[in-house]
Amino acid sequence: MIQTVVKRDGRIVGFNEEKIMAAVRKAMLHTEQGEDATLIRRITDYVSCQGKEQMTVEEIQDMVEVELMKSSRKEVAKGYIAYRDQRSIARKAKTRDMFLEIIETKSNDVTRENANMNADTPAGMMMKFASETTKPFVDDYLLIPEVKEAVRLNYLHIHDKDYYPTKSLTCVQHPLDKILQNGFNAGHGESRPAKRIETASMLGCISLETAQNEMHGGQSIPAFDFYLAPFVRKSFIEEVRVLEQINAQNYSHLYEIEITDYLPKPLDGLTGDERMVQHAINRTVGRVHQAMEAFIHNMNTIHSRGGNQVVFSSINYGTDTSAEGRCIIRELLNSTYEGVGGGVTAIFPIQIWKKKRGVSYLPEDRNYDLYKLACKVSARRFFPNFLNLDATFNQHEDWQADDPRRFEYEVATMGCRTRVFENRYGKKTSIGRGNLSFSTLNLVRIALECRNVEDEKERIDCFYKKLNQMLELAALQLHRRFEFQKTAAPKQFPLLMSVLWEGCEQLANENTIEKVINQGTLGIGFIGLAEALVALIGKHHGEDEQAQKLGLDIITYVRNRVNDFSEQYQHNYSVLATPAEGLAGRFTRCDRKDFGSIAGITDREYYTNSNHVPVYYKCSAHQKAKIEAPYHDLTRGGHIFYVEIDGDATHNPEAIMTVVDMMDKYNMGYSSVNHNRNRCLKCGYENSSATITECPKCGSNEIDRLQRITGYLVGTTDRWNSAKLAELNDRVIHE
Repeated sequence: MIQTVVKRDGRIVGFNEEKIMAAVRKAMLHTEQGEDATLIRRITDYVSCQGKEQMTVEEIQDMVEVELMKSSRKEVAKGYIAYRDQRSIARKAKTRDMFLEIIETKSNDVTRENANMNADTPAGMMMKFASETTKPFVDDYLLIPEVKEAVRLNYLHIHDKDYYPTKSLTCVQHPLDKILQNGFNAGHGESRPAKRIETASMLGCISLETAQNEMHGGQSIPAFDFYLAPFVRKSFIEEVRVLEQINAQNYSHLYEIEITDYLPKPLDGLTGDERMVQHAINRTVGRVHQAMEAFIHNMNTIHSRGGNQVVFSSINYGTDTSAEGRCIIRELLNSTYEGVGGGVTAIFPIQIWKKKRGVSYLPEDRNYDLYKLACKVSARRFFPNFLNLDATFNQHEDWQADDPRRFEYEVATMGCRTRVFENRYGKKTSIGRGNLSFSTLNLVRIALECRNVEDEKERIDCFYKKLNQMLELAALQLHRRFEFQKTAAPKQFPLLMSVLWEGCEQLANENTIEKVINQGTLGIGFIGLAEALVALIGKHHGEDEQAQKLGLDIITYVRNRVNDFSEQYQHNYSVLATPAEGLAGRFTRCDRKDFGSIAGITDREYYTNSNHVPVYYKCSAHQKAKIEAPYHDLTRGGHIFYVEIDGDATHNPEAIMTVVDMMDKYNMGYSSVNHNRNRCLKCGYENSSATITECPKCGSNEIDRLQRITGYLVGTTDRWNSAKLAELNDRVIHE
């Protein structure tokens, strides 16, 4: 007798004979003789009794077919077979239609889910085929029913779900000094230690590109200036040795000569050692500049992940005050300002300036001149963004100005905002660590379900109750994914788990990465705080003080519960101000379908990212900063502050400095500035005109706006999904 049934998705459920009866009845109703209740009962009883204790759906249907064919109602058997075929076709239709859209390179929310991915190339198509067919596998075999239901009902989004079965981690901050000093073997080739700046620059690219193929998120270098600085001096010494050969002289006393700054100067009027040193400096600066050019060029052309996507790379710098470190910073900024190719703004790496009082922010600071240069470059090229090491939550008790390895105690960020610093299970540092995985809660959905509770206090209490349920589910889901990830073998990540990840040396004789994986973070993100507040009390936090208080109370509650989860599950849970891209529109579409179009909530194509003031709300930059700043301390898994400025920022670096000053004043952690930048897709010409329809250089009408999507730049808005395009068009200037 049948007791249980194995469904097509692998789930095992109890046997329900009513499903057999319903299917046979439906087939009968499509015949002239109609329903025969006695025959239906007889066939159902026979299959139920004669079947094995556990059977698949297909096996049961095969038995029904055989019994119908034995009966006098053979036309019913034909109808039943036809019905089975139709159901099979229907199940496959969704996948077929999705595949056709990918094949036909249609621009939709599947193919434009990630603007950094070109889904139109063969490799990009293959990536999307794999991605879209892997997600159902995760739903059916790796998620518990409660989580699967929360995802289906639009409460929860699991980021990078397609990578779930691979056990890969999200991102990592590269300890590049290990590779530069020791070289590495990533399983498909060996690299020797670097001896000169050109090699060091190339090894930085290789490290980022290799790790990108082992992970599903971004790659970052936390102290680019400190790591590459030693190779400036090595290259200088090489140039001195060339002079020794040319002049048949011994200049070894110049190898370690004190150099205040590597600044190129004419040799006119210089003699003796002074002339030799300046010549070597000039040559060294030229080599450093070329090495920085090559680094930027490579990070915009080297593809990873099957060849359809450039490396999602970031570099942090700005606090190395040595002459060599300053040379790296200066030439990196100069090369960025010039642009790549014919003067095109580089999309990657995302560059992040570390702002620090006493080092790189005040006029009396050693690197203040480079800070001004960074602002000038950002005004033209969008990068660098700015990271505030002086924010109370970004400070480290062991940081010392005279420590040559002080960068180990400086927070670094990556990608559009991911931050890893605090650590319950090891050193407090960003280096060698990253996010393991993260999931995002739809605050708007939770608020909408409480919207019709008349009493405001009861409405908000209802919200907190539902929010707590979803937080607990998100924490459990992340824990279960962690338990799955930790079973990966170190050999699955040849570079990551041999060189890059903190503590990876402990894995030499291990079969899993369990010993070290807890160094990473599990992020619980959120989206739509502004719309959730409108649903709860009628206004968002940008327009009302009561809404701001409630917003801070909500995210404080999230932070406190996340701390509880860290104790409960013994992981580094963190709160992430989610940089929603495809998710911003998907959540909204589903909620609008269920709740209708509601002004200020579901009436746009997107929800507002995390805790931001809505992009369409007109307010000053200072007002926006005051509102968003307190959330930075609460969202230590990552956050960012944006300002939109008008017109040509190229000649207005002071506007960038004003934003950095706001970071300092309001205790914000990370910020960037958006401004006008047009790009000709034919020749690469760029300008800042508010309106341009024809390229003044080549006459092309293919003009695109270069813009930041969620923290990173995209070379063409053709790859933006509909929700993010709608958001871009709604953005207003912050005076």
